[in-house]
Amino acid sequence: MALIEVNDLYKIFGQNPKRAIPMIKEGMSKSEILKKTGCTIAINGATFSIERKETFVVMGLSGSGKSTFIRCLNRLIEPTAGEILIDGDDVMKMDAEKLRETRRYKMSMVFQNFGLLPHRNVVNNVEFGLEISNMDKEERRKKAEDAIKLVGLDGYENSLTSELSGGMQQRVGLARALANDPEILLMDEAFSALDPLIRTQMQDELLELQARLHKTIVFITHDLDEALKIGDRIAILGPDGRVRQIGTPEEILANPADDYVKRFVQNVDRTKVITAATVGGHAVTITYPREDLQAALRTMDRHGTSSVFVTDSERQLKGIVTIDDAIDLRKKGEKDLGPVIISDVYTTSPSTPISDLLPTAIKTRYPIAMIDEDGRFHGAVSRAAIIAEVNKGFEGTDVEAPQTLTELQDAQNGEE
Repeated sequence: MALIEVNDLYKIFGQNPKRAIPMIKEGMSKSEILKKTGCTIAINGATFSIERKETFVVMGLSGSGKSTFIRCLNRLIEPTAGEILIDGDDVMKMDAEKLRETRRYKMSMVFQNFGLLPHRNVVNNVEFGLEISNMDKEERRKKAEDAIKLVGLDGYENSLTSELSGGMQQRVGLARALANDPEILLMDEAFSALDPLIRTQMQDELLELQARLHKTIVFITHDLDEALKIGDRIAILGPDGRVRQIGTPEEILANPADDYVKRFVQNVDRTKVITAATVGGHAVTITYPREDLQAALRTMDRHGTSSVFVTDSERQLKGIVTIDDAIDLRKKGEKDLGPVIISDVYTTSPSTPISDLLPTAIKTRYPIAMIDEDGRFHGAVSRAAIIAEVNKGFEGTDVEAPQTLTELQDAQNGEE
């Protein structure tokens, strides 16, 4: 079961907001409903789930309802209708005490404007939430100090927050959210107030923290590059507050759900997001030493290929054999493939962005083998597949697509 489930969620601002829901379901537009009722639609029937340990990004332009959405999860804003389940408990039905307990121990929030107390030093800010929950002084200090170390601020415990840079202040806010070890982190445009370089650094640090802590993170942003970088999945909200698409970064870039999403992602450099696993596929293989020269020749003939990958019985890659080398070996009357297996084959992880594969694809004559972290063979990526995927990014534009990998790399170098 998912950790967070959102079912048919609405938030409508205005007097008697529930009267707008039937109008929405009848197909009336946001502007028509505003004109008729004076009510503003912020969230329009959102339904989705968030898995444990997932970084789920909600993004959209200003006015799409993304910040309203995250505040509905912990009822800082009261939803108009719908259901929000946290571990099966309906947040909408919680009384004040149960809701307060959920906010203190189940989830924490990191705000865009840091939300720090200027008269308190770093450690006092971090332990503030623990203090108001009446935790023992010694225990809360220990938890606060541990959280400060997690975000790389050890040594600054006694500094006033006004003495810190914007990035360091946001680390204090993150440490405060982590101090009670919540399962869920709610982050509302947490890095958008930072300078670009500091913002990139904080994104990297969040990814490192997540790799260690495995929290469930709901992250709000209006920045598509940020969403693509940190999100396991992304929900894109339209200007009407409706969820237009939910998917992995690759799914959204490769298959936009509608014209709105397509316009949203059209200027993204696909090569930095689409991975080897997306453009790669099944590769023709034989198993060595069980299969010999004749098996290799038959396999290449049957599949119409000029080479075949060679693996052992555990799918560990041994190398590649070409049709020319195999024919030469047969002319010599040999049967053992060993002497013509080319072991010097370029390999990559299935998760490698294709932008990182371009220099390799230019140098090699063979497809690039995909190897997982256990060393098992998972198929291959051809030069043609890389060019075809990249050229999709030029569809619908006036820019001529590169026809070769060298042209593509030259274009990228020119942009940099």
